Amino acid sequence: MTDRPSDPSSAGLTYAQAGVDIDAGEALVAAIKPLAKATRRPGADAALGGFGALFDLKAAGFIDPLLVSTTDGVGTKLKIAIDTGMHDTVGIDLVAMCVNDLLAQGAEPLLFLDYFACGKLDVASATRVVAGIAEGCAQAGCALVGGETAEMPGMYGGGDYDLAGFCVGAVERGAVLPRMDRQSPGDLLIAVGSTGPHSNGYSLIRRIVERAGLDWTAPAPFAANSSVAQALMMPTRIYIKSILPLLKAGLVTAVAHITGGGLIENPPRVLGKHVQARFDWSAWSLPPVFAWLQEAGGVSDQEMRRTFNCGVGLVLVVSPQNAEPVLAALLNAGETAFVCGELAAA
Repeated sequence: MTDRPSDPSSAGLTYAQAGVDIDAGEALVAAIKPLAKATRRPGADAALGGFGALFDLKAAGFIDPLLVSTTDGVGTKLKIAIDTGMHDTVGIDLVAMCVNDLLAQGAEPLLFLDYFACGKLDVASATRVVAGIAEGCAQAGCALVGGETAEMPGMYGGGDYDLAGFCVGAVERGAVLPRMDRQSPGDLLIAVGSTGPHSNGYSLIRRIVERAGLDWTAPAPFAANSSVAQALMMPTRIYIKSILPLLKAGLVTAVAHITGGGLIENPPRVLGKHVQARFDWSAWSLPPVFAWLQEAGGVSDQEMRRTFNCGVGLVLVVSPQNAEPVLAALLNAGETAFVCGELAAA
């Protein structure tokens, strides 16, 4: 019997030859296990490795809870991270976009899962991304209980990757927001300041930066001692610890998270049909980053307000008698907060 010829083309293929490195995936899991463990909270041990994660609502202190789920991504802000190698904060963005949505239902974030998809897994950069996710979970007080890493050659090019986040929260049955039945003309709109564009409008932002002829490493014309990329990669603010106590105290009847659609499209989502938001656009000045984007891009006021948060990450609806304690609590918690309008009859 003759031996088979040693032709590489006749040898059996492996998953690694097809572009998927199982060893790299295992190395990533090993690297992120301590990150997840650090996000433990009552109700979840944040241990990775199983096929699912359990959460004990009784241990978390809930009596008659409803579960609330959210999902979101980071959008094309990721392109800046990929182009510059700044992977450390997009995980915070991912968590923020999900947990801040929970506030609009009055819910407390409990557990978080992530989905990381790439063409070729780079363990070092992926670990930095997940470290950001763990940091975001720590800021939000929720447990990072699992996730999925998908290495898909042919689907993503070069060092490209994408992120999706999934969060589950809970709210006691009688505390669900918005409370549209308690909203009346004359109620006040309280703005809670953002840290910048957060994670919205980055397709337009990238086009404006390109039109302005700026490199990501160039000094930012709207932020001192910062490059363009550093300023635009400022992570989305997580409002859980400052806002949740106000919701539990019953001081707020609605919360609008200002994401895609900006200040034009988001507030109506939490208002009854009998009222409408009337903003006082003179109540604040555009922060420098937004002023520069508007000028450099020739963007109209209306387009700014329906694309960006314009410096306002959340809008709260409160009765006039609750405005003073709400503002005081927000300022004491380190937030920027001010009255930005009121409700009017629809």
